[in-house]
Amino acid sequence: MTRRTHAVRPETGGQLSHDVRIWKIRTYAGKKRKTYNVRWMVAGEEHGDTFTTYALADAFRAKLIGYQQKGQPFDVITGLPEAMSRERSADTFELMTRYVDMKWKESSGNNRRSVADTLKTVSPALIRSDRTPPSQNDVWQAVYTWTTRPKVREAQDEPPAEIAGTVAWLERNCVSASELDHPVRGPLLVRAMLDAVGHTKAGAKVAPNTYNRRRAVLFNMLEYWVELGAISVNPLTLVRVKRRKATGKLDRRVVAGHEQYRRMLDACWNHSATGQRLTLFFALMGYAALRPAEAMGFRRSDFASLPEDGSWGEIALPRSLPRAGRAWTDSGESREERALKHRAEDEVRYPPAHPELVAIARRHVDSFGAAPDGRLIVGVRGGMIEEKRYLEIWQAMREAALTPAQVASPLARRPYDQRHMAVSLWLKAGVSPQQVADWAGQSVEVLFRFYASCIVGHEAEDHDRIERATGGATDFAAPRQNQEPDQG
Repeated sequence: MTRRTHAVRPETGGQLSHDVRIWKIRTYAGKKRKTYNVRWMVAGEEHGDTFTTYALADAFRAKLIGYQQKGQPFDVITGLPEAMSRERSADTFELMTRYVDMKWKESSGNNRRSVADTLKTVSPALIRSDRTPPSQNDVWQAVYTWTTRPKVREAQDEPPAEIAGTVAWLERNCVSASELDHPVRGPLLVRAMLDAVGHTKAGAKVAPNTYNRRRAVLFNMLEYWVELGAISVNPLTLVRVKRRKATGKLDRRVVAGHEQYRRMLDACWNHSATGQRLTLFFALMGYAALRPAEAMGFRRSDFASLPEDGSWGEIALPRSLPRAGRAWTDSGESREERALKHRAEDEVRYPPAHPELVAIARRHVDSFGAAPDGRLIVGVRGGMIEEKRYLEIWQAMREAALTPAQVASPLARRPYDQRHMAVSLWLKAGVSPQQVADWAGQSVEVLFRFYASCIVGHEAEDHDRIERATGGATDFAAPRQNQEPDQG
């Protein structure tokens, strides 16, 4: 943990000088801990900054020396090199925009959308407290539709009329980055930012996964501001806030039994023309543990073998097709082709193709063929089947194949629960955890922590196995044959 005990407060327009002397780091041994002081002089005016680790103090001193060696003039008032002083006077709205521009090119569509969601949410916390801001809706719309979309800003010289006033207002009225370095106001500002990312517009707590994702984006943005020299240290490292823990285990109630799953697939085929085209989509998740984005992008060539004799087939899965939304992809399409989750760009996964999956796939290929690019999951008119549509059909499948009580329960509530079913079934069948992890594209750690669920409806079999292992059921009320007689 590092902390500056006071901050150099930059101001623009100060006198500049090349008369700079930088001294060695001083160490002060306090009652509780050591601190490290960087001291230097500009045109006879002494300046200093204090840090709680030597490494941070040394890094700051090295920056000062680097600017001095490059001939960079120092501001007499702030003591900082001119370039650093300029950065620290930048407002957070400008720095937020620069962060988006830096991240955009190398980010996936979903990552871009995640950044936009975080910055939209945190932006009201960065408005100066002595100003009356626009409505939260207006601020969110301006940030989400303009600030976080470089493609839109490049294509248009000015924001659209409905948000132009809000954008201009934010450019003038957000706090400067130097506020985050202030020993009192800085932590308060950070807590306000964390409070913003942790709650919905209505004030309810967001899910732990949402909070942790937003916090990670916020941390990364502040690290970039440190890199720019706009702030001296990431303030998130200085504020102690209890982390929110996401649920670590799968709710076993969502995992369907295999017979239930078969009935659901039959219901999908009998639902409609689109349902017939989606049967393979759902089967890839339930038999091969594909994620929805992997199943949606599945091509005919991804079946390395598709035998006709009822035997096992082979899958070689090289890609995913996640949905990000047209605003966030380079192509302008709602989905974009990406590498497999948690895998290198050219890595391939080899899940098994169960004979029942092979039969469903052969029926699909014979009935519908493939799109020009080889994709098997396409709509009746040849386009992409949208998420909303397959969720509607999924719910209809549940209602057709399950009892009313099961429909009202968490059982197979989401299409993703088919993946949980597949992984749980493999584990229950005795497949080694390492092999299951490889097939599913997960780490063994995640497998043991999250996926070790029992298949619904097999508890009686488990009880029988335990009874056999312990010698069968025993009537403890009956006397044992070798029991000693009562000596009473």
